[in-house]
Amino acid sequence: MPTLRELAELVGGTVVGDADLSILRVASIAEAQAGEITFIANPKYLSLLQQTRASAVIAAPGAEAPHLSLLVCRNPYLAFAKILTFLQVRRPSPQGVMAGACVHPSASLGEGITVHPGCVVGENVTIGTGTILYPGVIVYADVVIGEECTLHAGVIVREGCRIGNRVILQPSAVIGADGFGFAPDGSRYYKIPQVGIVEIEDDVEIGASSCIDRAALGVTRIRRGVKIDNLVQIGHNVVVGEDTVIVAQVGIAGSTEIGRHCTFGGQAGTIGHIKIGDNVMVGGQSGVTGSVGPNQVLSGTPVMPHREWLKASMSFARLPELRKDVTRMKRQLAELEMLIKER
Repeated sequence: MPTLRELAELVGGTVVGDADLSILRVASIAEAQAGEITFIANPKYLSLLQQTRASAVIAAPGAEAPHLSLLVCRNPYLAFAKILTFLQVRRPSPQGVMAGACVHPSASLGEGITVHPGCVVGENVTIGTGTILYPGVIVYADVVIGEECTLHAGVIVREGCRIGNRVILQPSAVIGADGFGFAPDGSRYYKIPQVGIVEIEDDVEIGASSCIDRAALGVTRIRRGVKIDNLVQIGHNVVVGEDTVIVAQVGIAGSTEIGRHCTFGGQAGTIGHIKIGDNVMVGGQSGVTGSVGPNQVLSGTPVMPHREWLKASMSFARLPELRKDVTRMKRQLAELEMLIKER
């Protein structure tokens, strides 16, 4: 088992207390036992450390717990994630192409891969070293999947799409379904062929049942490091910039360009054909109805600066009362005008 000193070296922290403690795993403050390490990222929960049975705690500078050894670091939450990965995440051993999988003879498979039963891998597919396809994954023809990827059960990757290295696709994610494009034809609609692809760059994670539509022409592009939650819809020809985070039930309409390091709260949405600058935060359930510049925090529908939206939202509950006040004032004003005319 690693020692607390070794864990501190892993995350760039320092030890206060017994650096030679052996640590088995990470656990919550309430459930941790001897030999385990817990963490605390919010100072308001420091009092809970008095009851924990953990041997050590990951904490920010200034934390005090005389009965515990401390692993002190500037970002306890990040340290928690790294230590949890180090102690308790193990990639499964490669199993090769398992019985019950259907792999086209023209597919190119890297070393150390696993293709579980029920998978279908199409013609001219390329799969990189160490990638795992869990049961029921369907990979259409001409797809390229990079190294050390994980495609969970039920994922579908349509024809021609390209996936980078270390990409995680959660169950039932759909990559490269047709974009929503129809040309009016009288009272009917004619389907516009969607002949582009989706490109997903390295270190992207896409949540369960999220859909990334293929481009009508060209590419729908999800750039490096993007993190997409469950039940998200990304329309055709969208570009999502590096390290952007998109939370559950967000909808991004076609041909929208999103800058790097943006954040979209749950159920937010955009219209199509707009540009969103770098470092923009969009609050939950907000609607972006036009292009916006960089370095903003926005909320509401249509979006406005978050502070202004907070002020406006304080008035929402009083609108019925304010309406009555305005009606009364209008009536009083009309009565005053009548009195003035009579004089």
